Amino acid sequence: MHILQPKHSKASQSEAKAMMAKYNISTTQLPRIKAADKALPSDAKAGDIIKIERKTATGEKAFYYRLVVE
Repeated sequence: MHILQPKHSKASQSEAKAMMAKYNISTTQLPRIKAADKALPSDAKAGDIIKIERKTATGEKAFYYRLVVE
């Protein structure tokens, strides 16, 4: 992982459900990320929801979510 690459981690089931309920969306509405992406954790597989942690210009943490696809 490169130092400038944002942290990618698998979201827990409860965290994913809470996020989808908060934004009133389903997994089919999430942006997608390919399973072959080198940034993903080694145990990520199709159907998992990935949590991406980025820092904003003010230094705060912002979280983005992606659905892993083949």
